[in-house]
Amino acid sequence: MIKNILSLAIALLSLSVYAQDALTSKLYETYEEFKEPSLGKRRIKHSDIQPLIQKVKANPKFEVQKVGESIQGRDLQLISVGTGSENIFLWSQMHGDEPTATQAIFDILHFLDAPDFKEEKEVILSQLKLHFLPMVNPDGAETFQRRNALGIDINRDALRLQSPEGQVLKRIRDSLDASFGFNLHDQSKYYNAKLTAKPATISYLATAYNYEKDINEVRANAMKVIVYMNKIIQNYAPGQVGRYSDDFEPRAFGDNIAKWGTSLILIESGGFTNDPEKQEIRKLNYVSILSALYTIAKGSYKDIPVEDYEKIPHNDRQLFDLKIENATYELLGKDYIIDLGIFRNEVDLNGHDDFYYRGSVGDQGDLSTFYGYETFDATGYKIVPPKLVTTSNITKPLALLKEGVAYVKTALPEKKAFTDAPLFLVDQDFELRPFGLWPGANPTFFLEKEGKLTHAVINGSLLDLSRPIEEQNFGNGLIYR
Repeated sequence: MIKNILSLAIALLSLSVYAQDALTSKLYETYEEFKEPSLGKRRIKHSDIQPLIQKVKANPKFEVQKVGESIQGRDLQLISVGTGSENIFLWSQMHGDEPTATQAIFDILHFLDAPDFKEEKEVILSQLKLHFLPMVNPDGAETFQRRNALGIDINRDALRLQSPEGQVLKRIRDSLDASFGFNLHDQSKYYNAKLTAKPATISYLATAYNYEKDINEVRANAMKVIVYMNKIIQNYAPGQVGRYSDDFEPRAFGDNIAKWGTSLILIESGGFTNDPEKQEIRKLNYVSILSALYTIAKGSYKDIPVEDYEKIPHNDRQLFDLKIENATYELLGKDYIIDLGIFRNEVDLNGHDDFYYRGSVGDQGDLSTFYGYETFDATGYKIVPPKLVTTSNITKPLALLKEGVAYVKTALPEKKAFTDAPLFLVDQDFELRPFGLWPGANPTFFLEKEGKLTHAVINGSLLDLSRPIEEQNFGNGLIYR
């Protein structure tokens, strides 16, 4: 008898898991139907989301209320939907340069308003009441910077509460007494899942509420939901989930919200290959958050073993944009074998609406414990310094590169710091410095094998000289005046 009951329970649990897996698959496959089309780049501002919020406000399904203002007077707006008795609080862009989940929130709002997935939405909205604060730090978003207009990190203001944005967060948390909170952030794309070459595309954390990192029911519930979300992400980014450090930070909102009784789920959006605007990661946020809301509404997360949380690998920070291994580097007449770890750093343009890349050597030497989004084995290749020429014809940059030319004296366009050409454009007074590689230097050089130039590294991007430039993934050249 007991054996039969146990078998039935296992069968019902398997059926429930299968149903949720099917939902996740459908969410992923139909995503483009619900994606908010006006938000396609990371550098979004308060003014970009106002028309979307006004549209939501006109919809009787939703409640929209102004809950405060930023230091510079931009409205903070809370969007609520659902009739359930269990409050769920989700907030994004506490750091102004971390907008991936902000975009996903508006995708989720589209989903909740659409006629599709009627049964699943009925489960979510009848059991839960969802509250979204999509842009906590609009002043920081205006200049695409982490901190607010006061120059402080809002996520370190949970105790002193000097920022009006932090005061709003605290007031909403207290008024809702939410059972779950989703603290939505971006992390550096250079994080990887520990001991692997895979980026930590999504990282999770059930924040600790004390220095001892104790696990009470509140924290355990967050861990269980994270285990479920991790299972989902593994379907679309296998091995690309990390677990953020749970060291207790007494000033942080996440840690304190967990201490105040809300199961806190931190989601950090990291990097994904060939996804500079994080649109695939936005999609993963959408799928995993909606799936998490469904399991919370159903209560099925309660059956997940909390021990599985510890199986998620820790975050590490061992990634470069480009790693060149085993290259021969001549210095003072002697050859050395070195690895190069190269970053392609984003530099904001005026207006903070777009960016260009400025490459730098992050490290060099033995980098065998590091990884790259792109890795090139340069065994048998020699690093060759770039040349400088004077010419007005830069319409065929590949021909110049094949001659070992990376710097060109030519007429310079006004008020530009970069060029789409894989070259450095310089003024007539420019002189090449003696070539050398060191951390912080711009990585621009050539690779030679058996006496022939085969590859160019221009401003941190690797180019195969046997292929057309337009077929390759190149960032930009730079203009020096």
